Amino acid sequence: MTEEPHVHTEIEGSVGKIVLNRPRVKNAFSDQTIAQIDEALVSAIENPDLRILVITGAGNTFSAGADLGWMKASVKWSPEQNRADALNLASMLSRIEESPKPIVARIEGACFGGATGIVAACDIAIASENSLFAFSEARLGIAPALISPYLLRKLGSRVCREYFLTGKRFSAPEAAAIGLVNRTVPEDELDVAVEKTVNHLLACGPQAQLAIKELIARVPELPRNEQAAYTASVIARLRAGEEGQEGMGAFFEKRPASWVTKWR
Repeated sequence: MTEEPHVHTEIEGSVGKIVLNRPRVKNAFSDQTIAQIDEALVSAIENPDLRILVITGAGNTFSAGADLGWMKASVKWSPEQNRADALNLASMLSRIEESPKPIVARIEGACFGGATGIVAACDIAIASENSLFAFSEARLGIAPALISPYLLRKLGSRVCREYFLTGKRFSAPEAAAIGLVNRTVPEDELDVAVEKTVNHLLACGPQAQLAIKELIARVPELPRNEQAAYTASVIARLRAGEEGQEGMGAFFEKRPASWVTKWR
C-alpha cells in the first residue's frame, strides 16, 4: 500500500497553500515530512504565478510536533546522523523565513515543538482561539535548539527562558500576548481572517514586499552609522523602479495598481 504524501500543495489563483497532510497522527512530522515541506516550498517560491503562501495542517490540527517513530529511530542514530537530520529541519525553516514571497501560518489545534518553529519563521501567523502551543522539548530531555533562532528573534530571551525551560502548554491568546502569533480569532472565523490577511498582502507590490523583508532582516544588524545609507539606497531604488512608478502612478490616478488581485 502506497503511503499518502505527507504534504500537498493547493493552488488557488496567485495563492499557494502548503498543507501538512497526516491528520491521523495530528500532522506530526518526520524526516519525510520535512523533506516534502522543503520541496513544496521550493516549487511554490519558484512558481512565477504564486505571490502568497499559506502553511496549514489538514484536519483540525496544525502539527503535534515530531513523529514518535522518527524520535525513536533518532535515539539509535550516531551523532553524525543526528546532525545531518537536524540540518534538514534547519534548512527548511530558513527557507520559510527567507522566502521572497510572504508566508502566512494558519493555525488550528495543537502546535507543539518543532511546529512552533515553522510558525515563528512565517511572516504572519493567525490562530484559532482553541489552539494550544508548547515548546515541549525539555520535557523529553532535549532542547528546542533548531527552532531557537526564530523564536528568540520573535519573542526575545525573557519569554523564551520561561517557556523553553518549563515546556508548559499555553493557549492561543497567550501565544498572541507573547508575540508568537499575530492574532487569534474564533474557530469559525479562522478562514475569513486568513483570507482578509492574504488579500491585504495581494494589494501590495511584490518587489516592495521583498525589500521590506530584507529591511526587517538587515536593519537591526547594521551599525547605526550605516543604516541611513542603506535605507536611502533602498527607497531610491524602489522609487525609480518599475513597480514604484506604477504604484505611485496608480495612487495619483486613483486606480488599482497593476499587481492588485484578490483571493477568493
